[in-house]
Amino acid sequence: MSALLFPGQGSQVVGMGLEFFNNFKIVKEIFKQADEKLNYPISKMILEGPEDQLQLTKNTQPAILTVSYSIFTVLKKEFGFNLDTFKYFAGHSLGEYSALVCSNSLDFNDALYLLHERGKAMQDAVPIGKGSMIAVIGLEIKAINDLINLKKTTDGVSEIANDNANGQVIISGDKKNIELIQISLKENKVKSIPLKVSAPFHCSLMKPAAEIMREKINNTKFENPNVEIVNNVTAEPEKNSENIKKLLVDQIFSTVKWRESIINMTKNNVKNFIEIGPGKALTGMVKRTVKNVNCFSINEITDIKNLQNEFQK
Repeated sequence: MSALLFPGQGSQVVGMGLEFFNNFKIVKEIFKQADEKLNYPISKMILEGPEDQLQLTKNTQPAILTVSYSIFTVLKKEFGFNLDTFKYFAGHSLGEYSALVCSNSLDFNDALYLLHERGKAMQDAVPIGKGSMIAVIGLEIKAINDLINLKKTTDGVSEIANDNANGQVIISGDKKNIELIQISLKENKVKSIPLKVSAPFHCSLMKPAAEIMREKINNTKFENPNVEIVNNVTAEPEKNSENIKKLLVDQIFSTVKWRESIINMTKNNVKNFIEIGPGKALTGMVKRTVKNVNCFSINEITDIKNLQNEFQK
């Protein structure tokens, strides 16, 4: 059994997808479609930068979708992979939109629009400099929850944004509260890394963004996906389009339960995890969380050929 994984924010890099763009007409068409839908040259931003523009959330989110969908389309149409036979698709945060597009639940154009609007809404929900996110390394989630509860102030927010992997948890909230937690972690010799993000994602500070997106998501046509989507909010498979829409709204201010999602997929006999899109972050998270599984990341054409060889064995 196999699962297809789609990366989220943080995987972006100028030049991502360039080899696919240069070698496949269908990728050029997808990039052109993205430019036309968004009414600005997102393709140029992806391939050439400038980096500071690509890093803006409203650009990052549709950019990663565009590259992931391009690689998926090459796998399917140029290399003949029957990806409908996969047991699950799963995406990390915005990657869930990529999973929905690739499972024929959501139209690519609609997803581009939603992600651009989602990026703007998330960016605008908290004034710049007021929010913060940190990665905590080597501490289990219960200990982190205990610390958050201990350091919580009456007017502050600090919550688990991403339960990514064993020993890799992201905390999100207002800057003051996150700084208190960082001090405590340092005193206890626990490593934490501030993240270069423009807003505190996946915490209750994002509820204004969720309200803006509720109407936009509800007004968009979704079909039931042709592959089960493992949902970020519940870590469970979902195939009902109405449930998916509601959970996409909740996802904006809820913990991304990625570690649980991976564990649940392996409990349902998934042995192969294939990450398609920029970077290898999700592959690393899988390896930290579960053993005795095969992991592949598709960033280049040679990666596809290596995958073909593995699957033919």
